[in-house]
Amino acid sequence: MKPPSDPQKTNPNKPCPERSRMGQFQIQRLSKLFLAFTFLCPGYNLAMQTWTIQKLLNWVTEYLTGKGIDSPRLSAELLLSHVLALKRIDLYTQFDKPVAKQQLDILHDLVKRAGEQEPIPYLVGKTEFYSLELNVTPDCMIPRPETELLVERAIEFLRNRPDRNSTMGNTLQKESISNGARPGTQFVCDLCTGCGCIAVAIAKNYPDARIIATDICDAALAVAAGNVEKHQLKDRITLLCGDLFDPIVPQLDVDKLVPDSARGFDLIVCNPPYVSTAEYENLDKNVKDYEPKVALFAGVDGLDIYRRVIEKADQFLKPDAALMLEIGYAQGPAVRELLEQTGAFPEIKIEKDLHNNDRIAIAKKQKRLDMER
Repeated sequence: MKPPSDPQKTNPNKPCPERSRMGQFQIQRLSKLFLAFTFLCPGYNLAMQTWTIQKLLNWVTEYLTGKGIDSPRLSAELLLSHVLALKRIDLYTQFDKPVAKQQLDILHDLVKRAGEQEPIPYLVGKTEFYSLELNVTPDCMIPRPETELLVERAIEFLRNRPDRNSTMGNTLQKESISNGARPGTQFVCDLCTGCGCIAVAIAKNYPDARIIATDICDAALAVAAGNVEKHQLKDRITLLCGDLFDPIVPQLDVDKLVPDSARGFDLIVCNPPYVSTAEYENLDKNVKDYEPKVALFAGVDGLDIYRRVIEKADQFLKPDAALMLEIGYAQGPAVRELLEQTGAFPEIKIEKDLHNNDRIAIAKKQKRLDMER
């Protein structure tokens, strides 16, 4: 029996769809290999390849996608806008603009490092937090979107404290004026401030806040100082180097800001290290290999810093003040127990984030009886 005829053989001029698709795939693949070689090879020839903003955006996005980098398009925009000193929106209004070889050399290095999981904020030296641009370096942790919930709750607490309009509150305001503070001033302590993201965000969004921020790392405090100056907050944020409460000496520091009749802070906020031994070993490469261990690791169970903060917090809080802590995704019950053991916080709340993970512990101190009379 005669086998069926091969249409490609019987009509050699008729294209085969399957072979056509394979040919297009091979062309695309070779094109990508050429782009990869010409760009990532240190000796690429600009005469052979003209790189426009659009071409670079598309290629860097595809390269970072292949490397498994989160948000590859955003990362490509951030890297390219940094190298070209342009706003991200300007990249799209100058799509056809050629990029000079000197700038390509800089981008080449950054893209390779990004492909090796080095965090984009460290590569460009800045990040966005609570709609604010902040400087960051490997000396401090990169602020996370989840921490914005802590800032939001802190600002809400400061704005809505019921005793601010009471007779006692008016008295404290008058005493605040005599101590050089403006009427309605509230006093905040930010422990483990890092790059200063929480302190800066609170101060920018609550003008009546006066803040003391501490950190054990002087290099991180240098970054925080840059952010405080960048946002013109030097008159309202004081930075102190030391371990948690250690650099705060009540008779020398707090009393300079807080009236004698109501010593202490209205609010203490803290986003401490809270990664356990087991969690640290399983951190993603871009965190474990690049972010400072001292800002991440907190003992076998991840609760070491919470124990120390909670043990002393009551001594530094006014009556009716609050302690707010960022916590790990499943640390709510353990942190609640630590707070309950002090007997100083009759109202304790564990709040979850948008991913339904434990994120914020809010502990409010008992009111003083004479404030209610």
